[in-house]
Amino acid sequence: MSQDTLLIRADANVAMGTGHVMRCLALAQAWQDAGGKAVFAMVELLGAVRERLLSEGMEVVLVEGQSGSPDDARGLAELARRHAAVWVVVDGYHFSADYQRELKAAGLQVLFVDDDGRCEHYAADLVLNQNAHADESLYPNREPYTRLLLGLRYVLLRREFERWREWKREIPVLGRKILITMGGSDPDNITSRVIDALTQANAEGLEAIVVVGGGNPHLESLRRLAAQCGGFVRLLRDPSNMPDLMAWADLAVIAAGGTLWELLSLGCSVLSYARNPVQAQIISQLNDEGVVRGLGYPQDCSPARTAAALVELASSRERRARLSQLARARIDGHGAERVFELLVSPGVGQL
Repeated sequence: MSQDTLLIRADANVAMGTGHVMRCLALAQAWQDAGGKAVFAMVELLGAVRERLLSEGMEVVLVEGQSGSPDDARGLAELARRHAAVWVVVDGYHFSADYQRELKAAGLQVLFVDDDGRCEHYAADLVLNQNAHADESLYPNREPYTRLLLGLRYVLLRREFERWREWKREIPVLGRKILITMGGSDPDNITSRVIDALTQANAEGLEAIVVVGGGNPHLESLRRLAAQCGGFVRLLRDPSNMPDLMAWADLAVIAAGGTLWELLSLGCSVLSYARNPVQAQIISQLNDEGVVRGLGYPQDCSPARTAAALVELASSRERRARLSQLARARIDGHGAERVFELLVSPGVGQL
């Protein structure tokens, strides 16, 4: 497949965050590692995301028109023709059934990344839903050729997590190392609420690292807030060593998204908020299965309640060990490889 092109259509902005692009990056890396070329087509992008893609050797192309519109679809189809793209990957909540039909009418092979079955019909060749709740019943209206890739065995993890697959996590008696990360943007500034919770936890020996994504609009206020915490809170902006930080942490406080699967793959105990109904469904199921500790929506969870949940989990080695064991059993880190193998398999897709 030397120099075959994978064309990826995904956006990133402050409101939606960076998750759609970053999980597609995992697939782009797998494609690239096999000798192919990856091109990201974007209507909206954050500077930090563009820099990351370029640093990975990906090409970034701006698409004109409103995201998800017919003009967007036609522009993407033309871009696919110019690059002779073997597959087109589409990831985002604003891409509809009509968008899929437009791409298929142009003769393209399409992988549609989905989270909740929101489209009334699916015309893509492959539909990928990497979530724990993914089920065939979400997709009753689809073309006969549409193949479903469902569940956690398809979780897309970037190549920097590969070397951690066989790593063994140590579970200390007390969980003192806390990682806080709310994704690439955090428009509602949930991070500040968690820092407040840390100060209320009043647990001896806590050490916290707060990761602020490149698209976070609250960077300066968070720096001031962290500086007021007496030295036990360290703030990092868009670090390049996230797997190392996740391995360092005894537990993490996050807003559900791609970071959730990364942490679970490393067996890190997770306290997670949900920012939207899709995330709420994911966290609710994983909470019921004992894989994570759900905190609900941020507006419904006071800093005091977050502090109490944090102290409870930090104090229980047995519970953290159980969470870690269940998490690593669910996420094996080979999802991107499985999807890639399907993309290059004979007979997959409608040419």
